[in-house]
Amino acid sequence: MMARHPLETTLVLLIGLAIATLVASRNLPVAWLGNVVVLGFAALKGRAILLDFLGLRAAPAIWRGLVTAWVLGLASFACAASVARLLI
Repeated sequence: MMARHPLETTLVLLIGLAIATLVASRNLPVAWLGNVVVLGFAALKGRAILLDFLGLRAAPAIWRGLVTAWVLGLASFACAASVARLLI
């Protein structure tokens, strides 16, 4: 059995998260919960892309931390905006 390349594993993860995003967006009954789940999946996909496809997995920990904080900050802002939109 051949060893799987790490990018193949990441690609399978991204495809799985994309399918999970579609399922969650259609099947969660509460709108704000669906938004939170979809944005959480988007943050996971973004981090996987940055680490593996842009090569940050081999970068120093400070850069991985900063980029992860940036992705989480964007997702948190989008989540807060979607929840605020529901409250207005």
